[in-house]
Amino acid sequence: MLLAAAGVIWSPKLSGAVAQATGGLTPVTVLVDVRGVPVADPRALIQAAQEEGKVAIVIRNQPHGSVAIKQVLPLQRRLVAVQPNGSVVTALDPNQAILGSLDARFVLQGQGRKSAGGVVFGNQTIKIGAPVEIEGEQFRVGGTVSGLQVGGG
Repeated sequence: MLLAAAGVIWSPKLSGAVAQATGGLTPVTVLVDVRGVPVADPRALIQAAQEEGKVAIVIRNQPHGSVAIKQVLPLQRRLVAVQPNGSVVTALDPNQAILGSLDARFVLQGQGRKSAGGVVFGNQTIKIGAPVEIEGEQFRVGGTVSGLQVGGG
């Protein structure tokens, strides 16, 4: 019976609830970059995500729950070419508009806390470079954490 009580006390959901009740959680901004996802109309998907205002996030195949979308920024791919004289020229990729692929940065706002191993977000430690999935009403895409900010901001 003592082991069962210890299991309940140390459960992740309970520790998250205790952290929230004691003020241990602070606002966390997570930037998730989604690149090269084939979409018929990327602008419409970005607009729909912004209107929805929240997405479900999955970290390491573990559902976290819903987090607010602060912003969705379209990202432009660039082509790089080295000229015969050694100079480098860049230009916007014209295929991005023609082929219809989603390249965007989702700015998400949730609750978390700073720990020795990184940022704890949804009872999972996340770091820049961690793969995550974002799911809305009309989409489910995989992305990579590209930025973290703990605290107001």
